[in-house]
Amino acid sequence: MKKVALFAFRGDLSCFIHVLLNAIDFREKDYEVQVILEGEATRLVAELAKKDNPMHGLFEKTKALGLIAGVCKACSHQLGSQEAAVAEGFVLLDDMHGHPGMAHYMNDGFTVLIF
Repeated sequence: MKKVALFAFRGDLSCFIHVLLNAIDFREKDYEVQVILEGEATRLVAELAKKDNPMHGLFEKTKALGLIAGVCKACSHQLGSQEAAVAEGFVLLDDMHGHPGMAHYMNDGFTVLIF
């Protein structure tokens, strides 16, 4: 099976929307997909969780498909977004000194893409 891990670092909503769109597109094309929120992107969880956000439906669809692997534990703590991540039910990823590492994804056959 083809596999892709999408690491989102930027806190720019328009960039992150493309991560979500690509994740869904990859899934529809029979890829195994994992979205990992790192850095400033961890702040977007609280914003997208708001039902009045125009991109809330896309966020919910991505979640419902199980495409979000988790959120960086260190970055979400540092940036004050950990509570929102936990409230959304996301796993806090910390296998690389408090951050989600890329190596294990590559070892598991994933192509890693960074946004």
